Amino acid sequence: MRLAIGIYPGFTALDAVGPYEVLSRLPDTETVFVAEERGEVRSDTGALALTADATFDEIDAADILVMPGGPGARRQLEPLGPTVRWIQKIHPTTTWTTSVCTGSLVLGAAGLLEGLEATTHWGAAEALPAFGARYTGTRVVRQGKIVTSAGVSSGIDMALTLAGWIAGDGYAQAIQLLTEYDPQPPYDAGSVEKAGPEIVRSVAHLLGRTTAADDAA
Repeated sequence: MRLAIGIYPGFTALDAVGPYEVLSRLPDTETVFVAEERGEVRSDTGALALTADATFDEIDAADILVMPGGPGARRQLEPLGPTVRWIQKIHPTTTWTTSVCTGSLVLGAAGLLEGLEATTHWGAAEALPAFGARYTGTRVVRQGKIVTSAGVSSGIDMALTLAGWIAGDGYAQAIQLLTEYDPQPPYDAGSVEKAGPEIVRSVAHLLGRTTAADDAA
C-alpha cells in the first residue's frame, strides 16, 4: 500500500508528520513524500524541512493521499498549478484522499469538494464555500473516500480514524498506544468555543483575520 504525502513550501509540519506517524505504521505500507521538486521542502517556520524523495511527475498513483495545510497552502490554489494538477491526477487512483487543516482548500481547488461537507482550520472556514463545499466544524469529516480534518493536530485523529477503517479498531488502538497519543493538555482552549473571545481575537489577528466581535465594534 502506498501512502503519498504532498508537501510544498510553507506547509505546517504537524499536518504532515502527525498522519505520517500513524499511517506509516499500517501493514505493508510504503511512504513517500512528494513535491514539485526533489529535496528539502521548508515548513512554515522555516526552521524545519522534510525531504521529498519523489516529484509530482514521478508519482501517479497512491492508495492514500494526504494533503497537509499551512500558510503556503493558499499559494497552491492556482487551478493549473502543479500541486492541484497532481491531486487531480492521483485522486482517481486512491482508496482514500485526505487533508489536514487548509489542505482541504487545495482539494477544493482541484474540484474534489463540490457539493460536499468538509472541514478545515477554523480560521479558513470562510474559504471553503468558494469551492462548493459546506463547512462543518466537525474534527474529521468523511464524504465517500474523501476525508478532511480540521486544524493541525486533528490530522492525528483523522489518521487514527482511517487506520481503524483500513486495519480494524484493534490495530488502530495499538498504534494509538504505541505513539502514546493520550492528550491531556494543560489548557482547555483547543477550539473557538472553548478558548474565549480574547484568545480567539488574538489568534485571528495572527492569522490576519477579524472576528465577529471585531466586525461589530
